[in-house]
Amino acid sequence: MNYTVEGIDFLILSIIAVFAGAFINNVIPILKRNNIPEAVTGGLLFSLVIGVLSNQWSLDIEFDMRLRDILLLVFFTTVGLTAKFRLLLAGGKSLVILLLIAMTFLILQNATGVLIATTFGGDPAYGLFVGSISLAGGHGTAIAWGAEAAKAGLEHAEALGITFATFGLIMGGIIGGPIAGRLIKANKLMPEGEIDTIKTVSEVKELYYPTKLEDILKTVLIIAVCIQAGDLVNRFLFSTGVLLPGFLTAMLMAISITNGAELFKFKISERAVSVANNLSLQIFLVMSLISMQFAALSGGVLLAVIVMCIQVTLITLFTMWVVFRVMGRDYDAAVMASGFAGLGLGATPVAIGNMNAITKRFGPSPKAFLVVPLVGAFFIDIANALILKIFLALPIMGGGF
Repeated sequence: MNYTVEGIDFLILSIIAVFAGAFINNVIPILKRNNIPEAVTGGLLFSLVIGVLSNQWSLDIEFDMRLRDILLLVFFTTVGLTAKFRLLLAGGKSLVILLLIAMTFLILQNATGVLIATTFGGDPAYGLFVGSISLAGGHGTAIAWGAEAAKAGLEHAEALGITFATFGLIMGGIIGGPIAGRLIKANKLMPEGEIDTIKTVSEVKELYYPTKLEDILKTVLIIAVCIQAGDLVNRFLFSTGVLLPGFLTAMLMAISITNGAELFKFKISERAVSVANNLSLQIFLVMSLISMQFAALSGGVLLAVIVMCIQVTLITLFTMWVVFRVMGRDYDAAVMASGFAGLGLGATPVAIGNMNAITKRFGPSPKAFLVVPLVGAFFIDIANALILKIFLALPIMGGGF
């Protein structure tokens, strides 16, 4: 029996899941203590329940993902609206360093995957599907590369990629909070410069006065314009043979608009943008988790768990011993570490969800929220594609795919 959860029903279910996640985190202290995002807790719970019901009653449940896809555009647009050039220049060095760290990790992640594949007697190319194709790349990258691998004769590559992308999404949201929490407590870290961030009466009002309807409507309008302009740019680029993801062009439009607004002294409400950012992120993340089909992951679960344990151990050690230390061993570095864990195993929204959970408890980290989304949205996919091409060109791959 087939059943489709339509858009508005899916939205209601997702919001209830977020509230359920918040309740569970409060009831189970270990979840709150380890900074597990509420959307991850609620989303996983609802996904498991739906999986059990589907299996028990032989239901084939599908979800209308159109709203989730719009929320992804909204989320990246709000990230772009906070990316002011003056802040980017201030964090430019950190951006370059984190990108180099991410590239190093992609190489390690793929090398580990290839080693695992050869150890279990599989084609080395499958190792890339338990490496950065699925983990750092996510579902979209896994599906795209899976289609190419199938043409080259690698059976079930797409299914393998989707399986590990799903496990990565889960684990990326689970381990990021505990990693950062441990680093913060062990090193007795605190946010820096909180007092200096409030300098004018207008900034005090921005932070503490109720957001006016005018500011909310203005922000909604700007977000909609950015998304529509990004879509027009995407269509033009597509006609010239250039393919870019929709969220990237929307984010680029938002960066252009926010910096143009700053140049002409046009005020965009940071508080309204922040609310839109958090709202779109939480609902997008919980929708992604709820819609996961756990029944499809039943085959080869033991092997998948073993492989994920190896990859999770790798990124945990790398994050704590490399990312945190190289990025400065301070509070911002700890928050970036939580984001990097989400980025390396899941996706940019997972990274932001991890950092939101940390900053909600310990305090703000503007530097982390600037650097990590830019690395995740702009650079990591490009770096991942280049590194994958290099791996596929290696003799051990037998010509690649």
